[in-house]
Formats: sequence, structure tokens, C-alpha cells
Amino acid sequence: MIRRLLPNPFARLRRAGVLGMNARNASYIMATNPRSRFPLVDDKRRTKHLAEAAGIAVPRLLGGIDSHHELRALHEVVGPIEAGFALKPAHGSSGNGILVIRDRVGPYYRMTNGRLASRDELEHHAANILSGMHSLGGLPDAAMIEERVCFDDRFDDVSGGGVPDIRTVVYRGVPIMAMMRLPTHASDGKANLHHGAVGLGIDLASGRSISAVHHDRPVDEHPDSLAPLLGRAIPGWERLLELSARCYDLCGLGYLGVDVVLDRDRGPLVLELNARPGLSVQLATGAGLAPRLQAIDAADALPEAAADRAEFARERFAAADAPVPVDEPAPISVMGRAANADRCA
Repeated sequence: MIRRLLPNPFARLRRAGVLGMNARNASYIMATNPRSRFPLVDDKRRTKHLAEAAGIAVPRLLGGIDSHHELRALHEVVGPIEAGFALKPAHGSSGNGILVIRDRVGPYYRMTNGRLASRDELEHHAANILSGMHSLGGLPDAAMIEERVCFDDRFDDVSGGGVPDIRTVVYRGVPIMAMMRLPTHASDGKANLHHGAVGLGIDLASGRSISAVHHDRPVDEHPDSLAPLLGRAIPGWERLLELSARCYDLCGLGYLGVDVVLDRDRGPLVLELNARPGLSVQLATGAGLAPRLQAIDAADALPEAAADRAEFARERFAAADAPVPVDEPAPISVMGRAANADRCA
């Protein structure tokens, strides 16, 4: 009797359309993601080559280290790179193991947080990557050396010293939910909600932010800069949404996470694809995934072209209330851009 009188939080979540991990795994990942396709997205180098062949822009691959024997050549590879670089695991997840170098100071490498790393520290980090410390399943890995992304200046006030990215969940080729992940000082510049980043829910129709969470609590301002979060526009939203839809054709995964970064010079770049996207996008947007997934399954037919699937998503999954735009930051001058060159990451 007592148990029947107590509220059931799981029943409330189901009524709200919140998708749980077990349902995600059984009904969507296992049901629509063939295991044979997982290597296409779990290996970031392979994903990059597929995207480039399909004409999808990605951060440029500058080099790689596949064995401990090659570690001695690491500094020869990265030495000539004047614009900085990112050293990351080829099979990493959740942003773990990514080391971003801004520039050189004599024999040292300066990271985005300003700390200087020695040659030995850089080699040690690469050795940890090779040993599988940051890889899926802890298996031996390879280290990628990738160009450093310089993100769009319009997000300087909410970047937290790192690079914001946009995570879009795509089901059967249709984008169904999206959030922007904003780094904070607490997250050490990483765009990962579990590390303390801010999740910004995005309206699929307008590309504007409609809600925000930090440490699982609603917020209206960035915790570091106190800059407003709601009503912010993602530039080139229609193109970005179509890009996410195209990634379904690229890898053939029915339930997919697409991570995109807005480079200030090259526009949207696909960072990586995820065959097991997390569920925190529901918290960021204040909406459940289940009704949207069910709506896709109930549709008589889905458009074949990626652009049409993106338009289908904008029409079907628009937010109930149109977000109120915030004032856009003033454009940064040429001198200001030079002075803020270290905001690349």
C-alpha cells in the first residue's frame, strides 16, 4: 500500500516522453545501428576520410602516430605547425584525451589554458593515447594530429576558453533534436556536459537557443561571463541541419549523433559521428526524444534527399514558443581578431 502511494518518477518521465538508456540501447542502437557500421564512426580517421570523399568539411588531418617507435618523430611532425594543433586519440570518446596546443614558446608547447608543456609531456600524452588510456574499451590506439579549430567569434562571450560544438541527434536520416555545448572554466574548456559544460537547447525550426542547463539545472546566463544564453542564433543553421542529415547517408547508422563545430573561416566542420549518442540533449532542450522517434517511425514516407529531410525536421519538430533573439555581439575588427587569435582551440 505504501509503495502505491509513493510517486513514481519513472512513470512521470515516460509520460513526458523521456527516452531512457535501456530503451535507447534496445530499440534504437541495437535495432537500427548494424555492428558492421560501427568502425566507420568509432575510428575518427576513417570517419574523416569518408566525409572528405563525400565533400563534407572536417578539420584537416596533419599527421599521426601509430606506434611507440614513432614517438621520437612526434616533434618533427608538429614542429612546423605554426597555427597550433590538436593531439587526440583516434578511438576516443567524450572528449577524453584531447590536448589542444595554441602555439610554441621556445622549446615549450602552450596549451589553450596558457599552461606550458614540455617535449617530454607531449610525448607522454601521446604514449598514453597509444596505450589505450582514452580509447573505447581501453584498447591500443593511434594518435591523430589535427588542425586547430578557430571557432566563430560570435560565441566568444560563452566559450569558456574552449570550442563550443553542436550535437544533433539524427534518426533514420532526420535530425530530431539538437543542442549546443558550451565549455566553461570548470569544464577546462571541454564541451562535455558531464565535465561542467553548459547545454543549450536549439529550436530545429529557427536555429535559436530555447533553453539552457548547467550541472542539470536550468540557467539563463553563462556561469563564467554571465552572458545571456537564450535566443542566440546559430549562423547557417539550415546548412548545418542538412549537413547532419547527410551524415546518415555517409555511415548508414539509423540512430546517430553528429558533432559539428563552427569554424570562423571555414564554416561548419564535422568533428565526429557517434553511434551511441547520450541522452542529455533531452535535458538541454526540455523535451523528450521518444515522441519524435515515434513520429519518424509513424511517418508514411521519409524524404530521400538530405535537404528535404532537414526541412521535414524543421517543420515537424519546431519549438512551441518562438525564442526571443538576443542582441548579437558587435563584429570583431581586424585588430581585435588578431588580438583574439588565441581563442582558437
